[in-house]
Amino acid sequence: MSRPIRIAVLGAGSWGTTVASLASRNADTVLWARSTETVEQINREHRNDKYLTGLALNPGLRATISLDEAVRDCDVLVVGVPSHSFRETLKSIAPLIRPWVPVISLAKGLEQGSQKRMTQIIHDELPGHPAGSLAGPNIAREVLQGMAAAAVLAMPDVDVAQALKPLFGSPVFRVYTNRDVIGCELGGPLKNVIAISAGMASGLGVGENTRAMVITRGLAEITRLGVALGGSAETFSGLTGLGDLLTTCMSPMSRNRQVGERYAQGMKTAEIVQSMNMVAEGIKTSSVVMELATRLGIEMPIAAEVAAVVKGERGAKLAFRGLRRLETGAEHEVG
Repeated sequence: MSRPIRIAVLGAGSWGTTVASLASRNADTVLWARSTETVEQINREHRNDKYLTGLALNPGLRATISLDEAVRDCDVLVVGVPSHSFRETLKSIAPLIRPWVPVISLAKGLEQGSQKRMTQIIHDELPGHPAGSLAGPNIAREVLQGMAAAAVLAMPDVDVAQALKPLFGSPVFRVYTNRDVIGCELGGPLKNVIAISAGMASGLGVGENTRAMVITRGLAEITRLGVALGGSAETFSGLTGLGDLLTTCMSPMSRNRQVGERYAQGMKTAEIVQSMNMVAEGIKTSSVVMELATRLGIEMPIAAEVAAVVKGERGAKLAFRGLRRLETGAEHEVG
């Protein structure tokens, strides 16, 4: 190319900001945020204290409140807005983006109503643009602090993925590629639901044995549904499956685990949402997961209990009593 590659990142939450800071070390990068205050702080102080208090961003990162400024000349578009605003954001930029620009999703959710993955929404709203996802076992604060981590760039075209990989990597942030977009993209939203259950287990003090059971049987549920939807079973044992599940279930910084802990304290969904300044995707995803499981005839007892708690149909203690009543069979069969 005759000029340096330009990357636009939409969404200045913790992960969007972190990915933008990483990318700005490798290419000209602009981060779009809705908040004027956030934009000014990033440009003036190289910080985003709303989501990443006390952590420094790469000084080369620029921020803007203008979608037009962010998108119009970009060569790679990264979309880090929550799943519930993903489609509307793409509709807004459709007249602005140049043809054939790759679009990478950071969102770990499923669209309510359509039950679609984010790359499917990219194909709906931005036809002709290569679509992929960047996901893995990543706690934003740790990545920004320079702790070793890894992620997977999933795209159907290996050549495109290989070309984009260096834009996000660093000596301590390794980026792998995978052609199984379905599997890589499903791991994130599905594990968020299981992480709520792990948080409830932690909050109820039911013990490490129980939490290990929830995580491992949760992985079995994730894999069953993911394979039924077209993903590869092998993918769910990798970074975007087991890796992401372990991080989200075990880290005290995990939003979805925090949601589960608050359910264990007796809080209701509306109270929890009101108390958090970041989106916990597992809350909205739980109902979509159960819609998919019902449609495909997939047994997901842990996810079903989480969905019931989210809806207010039962409390965390009753949910765990329900799990204890399940019959067991062969480990690698349903149940």
